[in-house]
Amino acid sequence: MPASEAHAEGSAAAQPAAELDYRFTLANERTFLAWIRTALGLLAGGVAVHTLVEPLRMHGMRTAIAMSAIVLAVVLSAGAYRQWRAVGRAMRTGLPLPANALVPILAAGVALVSALAVIGVLRS
Repeated sequence: MPASEAHAEGSAAAQPAAELDYRFTLANERTFLAWIRTALGLLAGGVAVHTLVEPLRMHGMRTAIAMSAIVLAVVLSAGAYRQWRAVGRAMRTGLPLPANALVPILAAGVALVSALAVIGVLRS
């Protein structure tokens, strides 16, 4: 192999990868913001339950419902940031996109909050 070809190969490997299509990074950001909106809705719901709902017959049930919604909001917002960073890193390095654990967490969390609300309403 001529020296000029070897030099060209070496310099091509040292060059940074081409810039990502901005549509992909914006789509990743929109997904992050959608998770944040969901977390904000849960946070607002938790505060509203604690502030506006009359105390339920079962002592502490109102607080349990509110706190479970608020904790779920914190988990979703932290997980959304982590997922946003991981997807961005995968896109820049050309690796497969990471799995998203937020979907099952959200489903289980909403099921828990709903079950607590049903129990609280039925016991009142």
